[in-house]
Amino acid sequence: MEKIIIAGGSSGIGLATAKLLAEKGASVIITGRSEDKLAKALETAPGINATSLDSTDSNALETFFSQTGHFNHLILTLSSAKGGGPFATMDLNDLRAGFDGKFWPHLQTIQAALPWLDKNGSITIVSAASSTAILPGTSGLAAINGALEVMVPILAKELKPLRINAVSPGVIDTEWWNFLNRDERKATFENYAQGIAVGRIGNPQDVSNLIETVVNNSYINGAVLNVNGGLL
Repeated sequence: MEKIIIAGGSSGIGLATAKLLAEKGASVIITGRSEDKLAKALETAPGINATSLDSTDSNALETFFSQTGHFNHLILTLSSAKGGGPFATMDLNDLRAGFDGKFWPHLQTIQAALPWLDKNGSITIVSAASSTAILPGTSGLAAINGALEVMVPILAKELKPLRINAVSPGVIDTEWWNFLNRDERKATFENYAQGIAVGRIGNPQDVSNLIETVVNNSYINGAVLNVNGGLL
């Protein structure tokens, strides 16, 4: 049985992926900072294990992986809603917070995990379509996600035979959008849906299906794969 760790797996894309991989027979551990969210996640997915973990804490990461031991696949669904907005009026401290919430935790988690990862296993980063979508108001988000994506093919060569890929979702209905109130969120989704080729907003399962493929296909490496309904 393969052992899979999903960092940031207590909700949204991470939790959907955990459920799918567990259904496929994997042993899955999800991590997250909120014990309440982890508890709620386990209510809907009782066959999954969960550990409270702050991926911004390098010491906590090293302790977690040393205690968890060897495993096969690492999936990172860590996210931050910081860093959006028009560049001319952007608070650069907000952008720094965006990097602190997503970019650096990804790198810290990967470094801490490497000694324990099966060399024939994989790392899958969940980035975002903002990296290439060229949408006004997303330059900061593009910087964060683009910085992760540009590292992928280089790391694939450095770390081989360990595989590393990124899955880049478009507009997905998850808690990431909770910074908007209900009416704003509805209007935003309707507006985006009009410009997406499939004519709808994505759901976490749309992304988890691709992640499962990337994890299990040993001939996918160094790739950034889009799952955005034709947003670009």
